[in-house]
Amino acid sequence: MSKEDFKRFVRSHPELINYVNHGDMSWQKFYEMYDIYGENSNIWEKYQEVGDIQNVASKASKTTVGDTSLKDLFNMVKKIDLDSVRKGAEGLQKAIALIQDFGVSKPTNNYQARPLYKHLED
Repeated sequence: MSKEDFKRFVRSHPELINYVNHGDMSWQKFYEMYDIYGENSNIWEKYQEVGDIQNVASKASKTTVGDTSLKDLFNMVKKIDLDSVRKGAEGLQKAIALIQDFGVSKPTNNYQARPLYKHLED
């Protein structure tokens, strides 16, 4: 496998460029995989599927809903911090439990005081 063959392979699979740009993979690692497995291996499906999803997302981003495009929506969803959402949900659950505790009636005490006029011997 020559470098020219690898360059031709990368040109036919542009989704690999995204992995290198994002720092997930390096060209050296891709070339080693290409050299070991070849271009028809199942190992490339993992990288092509993500590329297909990105292509669908880019096509969907051209569709706009009001003033917000779907691409903007995807970007907003990516920026959501799941830990803060989880903490917020836990705080909400605690608040609901506290409110429910106030609503529950306490059991009444059946203790009745002795009248003052009765003697202890009675």
